[in-house]
Amino acid sequence: MNTTAGTLSLQDKLNILADAAKYDVACTSSGSDRRGRKGFLGNASAAGICHSFASDGRCISLLKILLSNECIFNCRYCLNRSDNDRPRATFTPEEICTLVVEFYRRNYIEGLFLSSGVVKSPSYTMELMYQTIYLLRTRYRFNGYIHAKAIPGAPEDLIMKTGFLVDRMSVNIELPSRDSLKLLAPHKSPENLIRPMRQIQQGITGHRLAIGKDPQMERASGIQYLPHTIFKDNPYKKLGSGKQLPGLFAATDSSSSFVPAGQSTQMIIGASGETDLELLSVTQRLYQQYDLKRVFFSAYVPLNEDAALPDIHTAPPLLREHRLYQADWLLRYYGFHAGELLSKERPNFNIMIDPKCDWALRHLEQFPVEIQYASYAQLLRVPGIGVKSARRIIQARRHGSLTFEHLKKMRVVLKRAQYFITCGGKMLHRIPIEEDFITRRLTCDNSGKNWEISHPETYRQLSLFDDFHIDGDVTVEDSVKTFSGQM
Repeated sequence: MNTTAGTLSLQDKLNILADAAKYDVACTSSGSDRRGRKGFLGNASAAGICHSFASDGRCISLLKILLSNECIFNCRYCLNRSDNDRPRATFTPEEICTLVVEFYRRNYIEGLFLSSGVVKSPSYTMELMYQTIYLLRTRYRFNGYIHAKAIPGAPEDLIMKTGFLVDRMSVNIELPSRDSLKLLAPHKSPENLIRPMRQIQQGITGHRLAIGKDPQMERASGIQYLPHTIFKDNPYKKLGSGKQLPGLFAATDSSSSFVPAGQSTQMIIGASGETDLELLSVTQRLYQQYDLKRVFFSAYVPLNEDAALPDIHTAPPLLREHRLYQADWLLRYYGFHAGELLSKERPNFNIMIDPKCDWALRHLEQFPVEIQYASYAQLLRVPGIGVKSARRIIQARRHGSLTFEHLKKMRVVLKRAQYFITCGGKMLHRIPIEEDFITRRLTCDNSGKNWEISHPETYRQLSLFDDFHIDGDVTVEDSVKTFSGQM
């Protein structure tokens, strides 16, 4: 049913719009460092905000809500599409501000994640989001973390003004190919999705250059030792050192940070027929071309009866989502490329084992690796050896030969690494270097964890929204009324 917004209480709206936001996973927070200030409420830490997630995916540490679940568009995969008969609600900017401050003062949240359906038009929706965040930063003097969605099709000046108030922005591309967009979201075009992403990237770059920073130094330290990463080509070379980006900072105080925690995006996994190779190739291009901090993957939960979508009873591909996140980590920190991890002949991962093991089994000619002489880049490609343990190995072997017992103390995961390394020319056990044998062993080792990932409903996590009562018998609605009377 479509409920008239004026008949809903604030708690009713919170029920509807917190639930409507749970399918957007792109809400981590890191990279923004802002100290507390006298007369302001809250701060933001560069170390990031730790999250607790509800059993249905909602985030606790950030108040994760939609400004509205009304939408003029009819994306076939979306629960809030215009054709669906659902309760609809829209917050006013003042209502969101009051909720954020009240929840923050009770130590329930550390910041805000704000997205929205498209109400009336992209311009109208982005204007409401900007008003909300502007009020939070000025009238309510909220200094905490804010992540906002940029609405594709909104005016550039609104996106720019919002970027100077928030910590992170994101533009969800949702579907990774033009064909998928045409089929499932025909009103969307890749150009409209990429335009705000490019604008945010240029704004971030322009601010870094304006304050005298080298944009390349913003890259994660874990990749600086690898010469052939996906970040090898500097995406800022065309700008030139200190070059002003037209229209961005000409009349702006350069001390005001622009999206200091960077931008992110989200892709839905399983709603359309792309292979893992296609998804990972798009992910790699997004990192290279738009300087994204994160690409998030969201396993599609069948919500709508539609011939173009998976059957309503299809289980969400959670294990596939997990493998893509692991592969994303390999792209960003381990020097891999999408074309190395997968190929046209084998375009999908074996979801029963992690992507690094999958790659190693496809390239057994490169193993076993001798721990005593392997380079840092070679060590990083060994399953069971991570960035920290690879550095420990490089450091420790300067002082003598290493044994498997030494590696265990360095936190190398020997149950995976044992198939791919030697110490002093010897393997831990007499193991045949043969793909089928090692695959069976690794699959057996991973079976328990794979089952847990595929069956999250058997586990229960703390949720802010399971019980709306706070301070004994006081509800959110009551506390908001009390707070409003004090303003």
